[in-house]
Amino acid sequence: MNVSIIAGGAGFVGCNLLPLLAKEDRHLMVLDNLCRGREEYLDAARDAAPGRVHFVHVDLSDHAATLQAFESALKLGAIDEVWHLAANSDIPAGVMDANVDLRDTFMTTFSLLEAMKLYKVPALHFASSSAIYGDLGGVPLHEAIGPLLPISNYGAMKLASEALISAAAESYLERANLFRFPNVVGAPATHGVILDFINKLQTDPGRLDVLGDGTQQKAYLHVSDLVDAMMHIRAATHLPKIFPVNIGPVDDGVTVRFIAQSVIARVSPQAGIHFGTGNKGWVGDVPKFQYSVERLREAGWAPSRNSADAVRHAIDQIATQEGFAAGVTNG
Repeated sequence: MNVSIIAGGAGFVGCNLLPLLAKEDRHLMVLDNLCRGREEYLDAARDAAPGRVHFVHVDLSDHAATLQAFESALKLGAIDEVWHLAANSDIPAGVMDANVDLRDTFMTTFSLLEAMKLYKVPALHFASSSAIYGDLGGVPLHEAIGPLLPISNYGAMKLASEALISAAAESYLERANLFRFPNVVGAPATHGVILDFINKLQTDPGRLDVLGDGTQQKAYLHVSDLVDAMMHIRAATHLPKIFPVNIGPVDDGVTVRFIAQSVIARVSPQAGIHFGTGNKGWVGDVPKFQYSVERLREAGWAPSRNSADAVRHAIDQIATQEGFAAGVTNG
């Protein structure tokens, strides 16, 4: 039986991807340092695939530890793919300390690729990011645009990872998918603007402070659509050996003001919104971007929700996660 390694698989995206992989006749080996993930997030996949979902607590920036984890996976069968979802997801933290992204975003890529080379693992599916493009204003971001000038350490290390993967594809990888994520929302939320707003309203139900002036506008994709898109690309056999692709909705996105108003409507209708100044929430924030998803559409995939619907659905999910009654507006 073949083995999939899911690096960072106990996190937000991973635990939504695992139940889809669990439908296949294969072992799933999750490698995670549990910085943001939780082992209980694997329960749904374990229920769907008894005895085939395994977990190793490991720091993937540690090359020796990564090799040991791969050796454990090899006891289950032949490793035929790696899903690389491991990264620092806190952009401001990476701005404050560049070592965070060097270690958690880039060195995890380096260690995984070295292990894949040693053990002849043919396919890599990499969670990249819109942050690699930098701040290009209102220009639609497509996969062939350049130069790529990221403005955060997170984006820089994702771009460096893509470069390393590209070199590996020339040398020993048989296939590499570079999934460039937009802002992804849903549950279980471990970070992000929706969770941040809900937590603020739990502390003070009458006031919501927002970083920036609320005009920041971005595309949002529900995590259920994201993992469906990744599985679709993985199943396609006609795509190039190395395939960078934007994954996102077919719209211009929504503003932070819309998100704030929608969160308030769901959890604390009496709250007032207090905006900051400027159109950036933090250093390294890209205040507005528009994704071109033509390549994804040509590959035969389209999302089930637009940005607004994805945000509303995620707000309801995360509000429920944080203890608000399901589907009930709290006044």
